Amino acid sequence: MKLTINLKLLPNEEQASDLLATLQRANAACDYAAAVAWNERVFGQFALHKIIYRDIKSRFGLSAQMAVRAIAKVADAYKLDRRTQRTFRPRGAISYDERILSFKPGDNISIWTLNGRQAISFICGDYQRRFLPHRKGEVDLLYVHGVFYLSVVCEVAEPTESETSDFLGIDLGIVNIATDSDGTAYSGEKVERNRRIFAHRRRNLQRKGTKAARRKLRTIKGKQSRFQKDINHCISKAIVQTAQRTCSGIALEDLGGIRDRVTARRRQRARLSNWSFEQLRSFVEYKARLAGVPVALVDPRNTSRTCPVCGCIDKANRRTQSRFSCVSCQFSGLADHVAARNISFRARAAVNQPMVSPLSRRVARAGTSSLALAASN
Repeated sequence: MKLTINLKLLPNEEQASDLLATLQRANAACDYAAAVAWNERVFGQFALHKIIYRDIKSRFGLSAQMAVRAIAKVADAYKLDRRTQRTFRPRGAISYDERILSFKPGDNISIWTLNGRQAISFICGDYQRRFLPHRKGEVDLLYVHGVFYLSVVCEVAEPTESETSDFLGIDLGIVNIATDSDGTAYSGEKVERNRRIFAHRRRNLQRKGTKAARRKLRTIKGKQSRFQKDINHCISKAIVQTAQRTCSGIALEDLGGIRDRVTARRRQRARLSNWSFEQLRSFVEYKARLAGVPVALVDPRNTSRTCPVCGCIDKANRRTQSRFSCVSCQFSGLADHVAARNISFRARAAVNQPMVSPLSRRVARAGTSSLALAASN
């Protein structure tokens, strides 16, 4: 399993200037290489290397391996889209391999710059540090809001998934971001309050339009998404730990394409578009893989309208957003908890299906049809 961790670099003022100049020069070389590739209609890395390698080295003053990495970046960009000429941001990320970047003892790296090799220290948390021995392949140098980071790919061995017939059902929503079949609800109140605060601030600053207002907009850029990402990390961690503690798998709704299927009132559209269910699902899945917890995806249709006691499916069962009351057997409860229980039941049923041959299924269906016919007569 591949994980990406970020390490924060701590360069001094001169080293930061060298790193920034290297980023800009490498991306300028990428722009030049992309223009040549477009004009010559040569997009493969090795074919482009033969045409432009020496020219890039002499024109931009790059080392041999940095020139190779710039050409590789251009080739990768044209793999995604060859309909238009590719361009690169002056401070976009660039890749380093082991020839031009190496890790040293004591949380230090040796990295190539236009001003020669530089020894720069980095910091990281305990979580990132435990994966560092498993780093593999290239490392990306990033410049984000005035701070340099290294994005490192680590290849981690996955534990064997535990075999289980029990599943912890997870209902995903907006009012409650997630609710499990044990009855634990993870409220979305903080996320919604944060969204409203930042939407209000952005609107007022954009209306103001002054230089100070634009500077403030740049300052708060990304704060809302980072807050929401942290909430999703905390919720996914709690869900996986609960599944581990109860020796259960995790059953999630497959909500792919839901934005195309669901309509919302004008006032609710911003809240619905802010719903980051896909991010939460991806966090749960990779944390579960690291913990050896199986994850199952189930069909979400009618999970909030089905009675877990009698099986009655009726739109009227969902009286309000928060309450479920069966019109058949009068069972009632929290709607999100009921949906999570139904998700858990569906995952168990899928796992515990009897092993029968197709012929046996046809015979069973024929027998059922005969019995139904005899009963009707």
